[in-house]
Amino acid sequence: MFGISGGEFLTIIVIILMLFGSDKIPDIARTAGKIMRQLKHATNDIKSEIQKSAEANGIDTQSLTGGISEEIQKVKQDFTQITQPLQNPSLGLDDEIEKTKEDIEQITGPIKRQF
Repeated sequence: MFGISGGEFLTIIVIILMLFGSDKIPDIARTAGKIMRQLKHATNDIKSEIQKSAEANGIDTQSLTGGISEEIQKVKQDFTQITQPLQNPSLGLDDEIEKTKEDIEQITGPIKRQF
């Protein structure tokens, strides 16, 4: 809940009880509930007004969000294709190492080590 652990929540409750007392807690909770409800209604009203004005001006809000969602999906797919070899590095890595060894041997000849 909002990134608050049980101990932190309990500490907040104790502090609230010490500051306000147990008799005022229900009034505070009721007032907070009213404020949250009014805030929710206000944001819903604003959303509906924006939606109405967009429709009145001929703006299709569904296509706007749909286009963004499609782009996000494309980026996710591209990212998955790029990171897939990184998640399993053995895929194709052995072949690349062998090819590089062969290229080096073709250019320089066999490498001999002296001990």
